[in-house]
Amino acid sequence: MGSPTGCVERESGLSMTGVQVPEDYVSKEVFDAVNVYIIPKPQLQRSILTINTFGYKITGFPVRIDDAKYARNAYYFNLCFVCDAWARTVQYEPVVKKLSEYLLTMEEEGCFLSQVSSETTKHHQLFSILKQILNNLNATGMSTVREGEMTMFLKVVRAATDPPPVMDHHVPIFTTEKGIFQEEQWDLTTQQLLPHVDGFKHIAQIAVDADVENSLVKACIQNLLYYKAVSLLPIFLYSNVYTPTPKVRLLATDAALQEECIKCVSISGQQLPSVQEIFVMYCSMTHGTTLQDLCSRYNPQEHNIDERKLVQFGLLHKLIRRICKYPVYIKSTNHCQPVTSLQHSFTGLLSYDEVCCTRGYSPKTLEEKVESDPSVVVIWK
Repeated sequence: MGSPTGCVERESGLSMTGVQVPEDYVSKEVFDAVNVYIIPKPQLQRSILTINTFGYKITGFPVRIDDAKYARNAYYFNLCFVCDAWARTVQYEPVVKKLSEYLLTMEEEGCFLSQVSSETTKHHQLFSILKQILNNLNATGMSTVREGEMTMFLKVVRAATDPPPVMDHHVPIFTTEKGIFQEEQWDLTTQQLLPHVDGFKHIAQIAVDADVENSLVKACIQNLLYYKAVSLLPIFLYSNVYTPTPKVRLLATDAALQEECIKCVSISGQQLPSVQEIFVMYCSMTHGTTLQDLCSRYNPQEHNIDERKLVQFGLLHKLIRRICKYPVYIKSTNHCQPVTSLQHSFTGLLSYDEVCCTRGYSPKTLEEKVESDPSVVVIWK
């Protein structure tokens, strides 16, 4: 955390007291400038609030206790974690909330916090608790707090890394059953997109079908990626070329993987295919062989194998990978001929999928343009 833990209290809006660990880590001048966010209006009570100012990132969970025993019938306090402005603090939010609830219970049962400003013993007691939490969380990410008959266990769960950027040609697919998610879990835009996430439509197509602005679709899918609700696949085409990875051998030995694969790739309502037939199809994927070639050779439908689901499952479990085509423009010998905007995009960094999505071409149209242009070569990788 590299920061102090602090507790700020206010009773009836008349007095403001606080305990900081280390002491005076946040200056009075800084506190005076941000106290309206530390002890906010009632509408923001019981919410995680994070502010970034003066080189600090302060995360708190302000609490208001309504009770006639307090002056003006209310008591406010906020337990805050203070970190460097550049630090990521999302992993501390559950700890801040849990610790605030713990202090709330201590106050409701024994007026612990409201006595801190008037009793030296209580002040030292709170200081010791916060110091212990600060040192333990910074050292091990865990802390056990015992006060009287109460015991609380705190643990910082490391937040997942930021998901990769979502591009127009990416195809989102749910990695968990859609049915386990409640509609109210998602914002309205995400709810509008969910019916269109089928593992085959790419981002640009979803934006059109759902009538949602492209950047919003990307933001929603990136949020789902963060929570590991979806994964990203390349666009499915029968002209695609795939190749097995070393992980494909797991399909020959892992019984659980075999069972899952058979269920996922089988044609609904038909007899389940054998793992041997599935394994042969995966191992037959190689450079220069399109999926259409494989389907002509093995006729997976006869074996009750859905080739679309077969590719999905293989990509999700990294049993296979897509071999992509990257067009590269080589300077034309005809210096009088101007370079077209399409040729400018053939840098070798953009795959066919990316060019098609950004230019609005179908794969067939782009293929024809590349084939008819002698100044363009194609790299497979």
